[in-house]
Amino acid sequence: MVNLIPAPLRAEYFTDMPGFVLDQDTVVDAPSGTEGIARLLRATVGAATGLPLAPGRGDSGPAIRLRIEPDVADELGPEGYRLAVDADAVTLRAAAPAGLHWGVQTLRQLLGPEAHRCAPVNPDRVWTVPSCTVEDRPRFGWRGLMLDVSRHFMPKTDVLRYLDLLAAHKLNVFHFHLTDDQGWRIEIKRYPRLTETGSWRSRTKYGHRASELWDETPYGGYYTQDDIREIVAYAAARHIRVVPEIDIPGHSQATITAYPELGNTDVVDTTALSVWDDWGVTPNVLAPTDGVLRFFEGVFEELLELFPADTSPFIHVGGDECPKDQWKQSPTAQARIKELGLADEDELQSWFIRHFDSWLTARGRRLIGWDEILEGGLAEGAAVSSWRGYAGGVAAAEAGHDVVMCPEQQVYLDHRQDGGPDEPMPIGYVRTLEDVYRFEPVPPGLSEEAARHILGTQANVWTEVMQNRARVDYQVFPRLAAFAEVAWSALPDSEDRDFAGFERRMATHYARLDALGVEYRPPGGPLPWQQRPGILGRPIEGAPPRV
Repeated sequence: MVNLIPAPLRAEYFTDMPGFVLDQDTVVDAPSGTEGIARLLRATVGAATGLPLAPGRGDSGPAIRLRIEPDVADELGPEGYRLAVDADAVTLRAAAPAGLHWGVQTLRQLLGPEAHRCAPVNPDRVWTVPSCTVEDRPRFGWRGLMLDVSRHFMPKTDVLRYLDLLAAHKLNVFHFHLTDDQGWRIEIKRYPRLTETGSWRSRTKYGHRASELWDETPYGGYYTQDDIREIVAYAAARHIRVVPEIDIPGHSQATITAYPELGNTDVVDTTALSVWDDWGVTPNVLAPTDGVLRFFEGVFEELLELFPADTSPFIHVGGDECPKDQWKQSPTAQARIKELGLADEDELQSWFIRHFDSWLTARGRRLIGWDEILEGGLAEGAAVSSWRGYAGGVAAAEAGHDVVMCPEQQVYLDHRQDGGPDEPMPIGYVRTLEDVYRFEPVPPGLSEEAARHILGTQANVWTEVMQNRARVDYQVFPRLAAFAEVAWSALPDSEDRDFAGFERRMATHYARLDALGVEYRPPGGPLPWQQRPGILGRPIEGAPPRV
């Protein structure tokens, strides 16, 4: 049994017919417009099998045929594909290269778990694709993962690896959380102190913020502009859009540490601040001044050059967890509220976000922010990442705004996977593999018109207690496989989903994750080296509320 994940729309296997054997004579027939897919085939399937998969015509011998056929979109949409396998050829048809790319991921799974390795491990292996037909398309156009690299930095090579893992699971959005109180992670040439000062903290809390343990090693890192260009190009080759996030006006202590004039200097001595070494929400937020607006316009000007519109049509501005205490005490902020005729500090934040919505719109981009940007009124073209629950997304969709559903109670993968005592630094509610599999991005009761504004869904990974790639792997997998099926596949209602069948397919998928080198949480619980005994977390008991 092939056990494809995510489950395809339709698949039929012909066990009484010979499959297709890949060998030294197999060519890749890649007409104009499919060259990038052929390169990825050689980089993945070619590397794993050790076969050349040379360019060639597919009508004179064994071949993998790549075909762009616009009419496929009539039934399967822009990212759908048709895969047909017989003894003579593997034929992939799609309306666009993205569909071919997702079809290649299915082909890799059909070849077996070893097709996900970087080099052949069995030189005598006969590589056979079972005879079959597969027709497939995604349910949602936005199938994403958000990765926080501010709290704990992920080196460039690890980011590239995660893009490969997203692609292998047919996920197509990488939300790149680049700035926060604990570190600024992207080079901005006109403001060098953002990385010279803002990317480093003197020490780091070990465990939850209530923990008394500290790692006293100075901590930091950032991506150069060439690193960013490489990441964006690597994502684009895998048909993944990158959504960069610069968090404003809250979660900005690292920014203010680098440039103290950006903070509320009439309330606090911002020159005494340092990049935050703890977790949670700091009171230190940006001042609502023209100087701050001009500063971030400069930041976004460089950002738009690094993240081209075809790869990054959306720019995330955060907008979450912005305490208003300093604004309430600040004569400057109060004067700005009066000058603009605003009702309160919530409307002041809305003014701040609306400014950048207009600024980005004028440059052909769309603003997206966490659901707090609804407070005080939302600009017409802005989209919402609904994280505090479903309610913000429902309100935004009913008001005509596009929404990405990512409720904390359902798809925050930093939340613990089990209630047992061995879970490392347990955070939040128990969200098991089955819980994630039964997550439904479109809440019941949403009007048909509003439901059309649900762009899709994403899982979020906040890294306060994830110091390295292995810890991220443990929290993300295997639950990301369940999430990918929710985002891609046409599943029944939540309570009617065949989780037992999914678990059976996961038995094969674990072998794929092993081949990919993913340090996932085993079904039986954490391995000894995955545990973190004695490190305080923040477990929340009971089922999460539906809000």
